[in-house]
Amino acid sequence: MTSGNEEPQGLQPAIISYVNDLPNACSLAGLACTISAIYFSILGIYYAAMIGMIWAVAFDWADGLVARRMKGRIDSDRIFGGQLDLVIDIVSYGVAPAILLLSYGELDPIFLPLAFVMLAAAAIRLSYFSTFGLSDASQYTGLALDNNNIALVFLFLFESAFPHEVFSVVLYVSALGLAALNVSQIKTPKLSGSPRNVYLLAFYTLGMTGLYGWKLL
Repeated sequence: MTSGNEEPQGLQPAIISYVNDLPNACSLAGLACTISAIYFSILGIYYAAMIGMIWAVAFDWADGLVARRMKGRIDSDRIFGGQLDLVIDIVSYGVAPAILLLSYGELDPIFLPLAFVMLAAAAIRLSYFSTFGLSDASQYTGLALDNNNIALVFLFLFESAFPHEVFSVVLYVSALGLAALNVSQIKTPKLSGSPRNVYLLAFYTLGMTGLYGWKLL
């Protein structure tokens, strides 16, 4: 006899069945936003890319909130969801920013090391978190990767105020700083763990969507 949170031994669910889990659906929606951000970055439509990047964060935070409030999820649901979240995070907060930087730098070779540093920092940070989790004070060690997208989306609000060459330098230095913070030993709170912060991010996301949508007109 099994408890409500255990799965019968020897039975493996269909892979695609996990799409029906609402938190996983939120994660995949975030991945779709990331793909759109990558697409628009390649095309050079950076304001549209910013919308995709911030919505990727919104769905990432939403999946955790939904998962914590759902009842009846079995252990395999939680494990699968956690693994899916990590895999999507490397795309959303590692690959997407790296492609954004390369594209904005007009594929100049000097941006290649920066793209590598951003992606490597994301991979190292996620591996560290997967191994050690939160600290004793329920804090992250290093700056959580979702903050990278939040910061870059805010930074791009000022892109039109500078010549392309100047903003390229600003973007380069800012990205290096974020990567350094990602793998630093500083302790940062888990912002996505609070429903209040999730709602604040929702307002931020809607605000940024409105601003960048207006810039695209």
